[in-house]
Amino acid sequence: MKLRFLGIIPNTGKDDSPTIWVDQDSGDLLIQSYRATEEELKACKEIGSIPGHGTDVPDHETVIRLPKVMLQYIPRPDGDAADEAPGT
Repeated sequence: MKLRFLGIIPNTGKDDSPTIWVDQDSGDLLIQSYRATEEELKACKEIGSIPGHGTDVPDHETVIRLPKVMLQYIPRPDGDAADEAPGT
């Protein structure tokens, strides 16, 4: 797997570091961020997604909260990530 760092939350502290990487082979994003709270998980479950789809989070998945400021590091629809993400 060939990962490329895209960005970290600006002005992050030593122990507070939401981060985004891209797998350059598959284009998948790997995201380290805040684990959703029980209240947030409950709200996700209540809202659901598409009709007929379960609302429980499977053991092999999780829900994270990505701070809005981190959206700048997500690659655009054309598939290209920023060549030089801020903070790199």
